[in-house]
Amino acid sequence: MRAVIYSRYSTDLQNDRSIEDQVALCTAYAARHGYQVVRHYEDRAMSGASLHGRKVHELLAAAERGEFEVVLTEAFDRLARDTADSLFVLKRLDFLGVKLVSVNQGQAETVNLVIHGLMGQLQREEGARKVRRGMAGVVREGRNPGGRPYGYRPVVGQVGYLEIVEDEAVVVRRIYEEFLSGRSSRTIARGLNQDGVPPPRGNVWNASTIHGNAKRGIGILNNSLYGGRRTWNRLRMEKHPDTGKRVSRENPLDQRQEVEVPELRILDEGVFEAAQAAREAARKPRPEMYRRPKRMLSGLLRCGVCGAGMSATGKDKSGRVRIRCSAARESGTCPDPKSCYLDSVEELVVGSLLEELREPRKVTL
Repeated sequence: MRAVIYSRYSTDLQNDRSIEDQVALCTAYAARHGYQVVRHYEDRAMSGASLHGRKVHELLAAAERGEFEVVLTEAFDRLARDTADSLFVLKRLDFLGVKLVSVNQGQAETVNLVIHGLMGQLQREEGARKVRRGMAGVVREGRNPGGRPYGYRPVVGQVGYLEIVEDEAVVVRRIYEEFLSGRSSRTIARGLNQDGVPPPRGNVWNASTIHGNAKRGIGILNNSLYGGRRTWNRLRMEKHPDTGKRVSRENPLDQRQEVEVPELRILDEGVFEAAQAAREAARKPRPEMYRRPKRMLSGLLRCGVCGAGMSATGKDKSGRVRIRCSAARESGTCPDPKSCYLDSVEELVVGSLLEELREPRKVTL
């Protein structure tokens, strides 16, 4: 009987040799039972919490083409650490007449697969809870649970401790000073780019880097660490059941943890609080969030030079609406920041569409 081998390990922190060890174990099992191994499927540094983005789909497609009769794996949790995913794979393979066999746990049946799948899922969830518990302890000790906020760097030889980077701290103070003087995030970002100040990541400063998201605590203006207070567990990450992508969710206030860290204060006393008060006072409902786009090309236009979106900049003396590259407005980085008339663009697009619709062959395609 023809067999394929599936192997997987979860993270980059694990030994890359794990795949080779699993394949060797399955190959020896196949030789003892007279299986002919025709192909290997492997997922390196891929979580078993979801099937999305994994070679399991290629394996199932090959099974539908009748390329093998047996799937070998070291253990069922290599295939999936989610009970529903494990049963999905078994159901598909059973329908196609393909056996699923674990070297350590035998041939898969509904009962043993549910038991092992549930154990794998519980182990994964318990591991996640223990990691969060450990991180909570790290925060209580005044240490950093992960990541490097702009303005800080790890202390050499002291795991979890940060120290202030004075060159970046000067930029943080500048941002708060300019914001409290009445400048917008766009204006601040433009000035930083013009002065050649290196951004936290990427190539340029953007308005979103500065104002971020107040509810989620991201962005220079929302980082309480600059005011000498570390806030942790504001968010949690969950995988979308349909796409497998990680989605951030806000945690309730009673689950968040705050610790005073005066040694990491960059701003003077009261500056951070004043910035939050200014943002709250300026915050008001935006009508555009509650109405449909006014123009047929809203959100569809892109700058032909840098690829950023295009947005309206108002009307000129003739009453015609002008549009301009958003990168030119937000950060001043577009090399061709010219504006153009919206009605001219609309006429060009509609005219091109009408021309295409006059071709019967293209319409039928």
